[in-house]
Amino acid sequence: MEQALEQIRDQQKQSWNKFSPGWKKWDDLFMDFLNPNGQEIIDSLHLRDTDVVLDIAAGTGEPGLTIASKVKKGKVVITDLAEEMLVVARENKERKGIDNVEFVACDVCELPFTDNSFDAVSCRFGFMFFPDMLLAAKEIARVLKPGGRVATAVWNVPDKNFWVTAIMGAISRNMELPAPQPGAPGMFRCAKEGLIAEIFEQAGLKNISVKEVAGTLDCKTVDTYWNAMTEVAAPVVAALDKADEAGYAKIKSEVFDLVNQKFPDGNVQIDSSALVIYGEK
Repeated sequence: MEQALEQIRDQQKQSWNKFSPGWKKWDDLFMDFLNPNGQEIIDSLHLRDTDVVLDIAAGTGEPGLTIASKVKKGKVVITDLAEEMLVVARENKERKGIDNVEFVACDVCELPFTDNSFDAVSCRFGFMFFPDMLLAAKEIARVLKPGGRVATAVWNVPDKNFWVTAIMGAISRNMELPAPQPGAPGMFRCAKEGLIAEIFEQAGLKNISVKEVAGTLDCKTVDTYWNAMTEVAAPVVAALDKADEAGYAKIKSEVFDLVNQKFPDGNVQIDSSALVIYGEK
């Protein structure tokens, strides 16, 4: 891997390790939020009881742990770049009493598995953070058995994801942030129509399909929204760390005003939109 891509990978690893305590704290909220996307991934993979499945960029363990409960005679290998995220995943595994899983900290662009190892691969909201998305897709194709299935979820366009734009928009309006490099990792990097499908095709996958999936971030209160986003969203925290006291207060005030305008009854349930892309080897 090129040195610049290695730097991106190392930054990602450091960031996700740093924010693992926040993800553990808010795991119930965000797993409920992301569940429709995980369920669509699971449904599209048509899992068999004996399947051996690879879950990439699993974070705190989903959808890999749910998949493990469905492939009772098979197993799931749960991976993530950040070891500290997998610590939380292991705790969730113990709490749920699931035993047909193993955990491997690794880079998707250099998967430590032999060719033709897995019946299926799942990856929920990982692709937009991979330094080299085509290399990642090729690695996924390499470790899939012939006829194996892969499904991944990525975020749709900003206009359909107020849960991100409410806070990031306020930050952008009030701070001079450096423009991201073209193709740099980011929440909406994979929202372009046909992008992941084309990458799958270039990686040698076939029978590719794309489905839009809706979700709801059920914060209930604007305070919960603010607290959760400022404890798990790395770009948010990185930007706010650079704001002075007055700037921070102004951004927070704007976010609260925006969210309260959208949910005047005080019941903050923010819609989201994602794309689930499926392919076969």
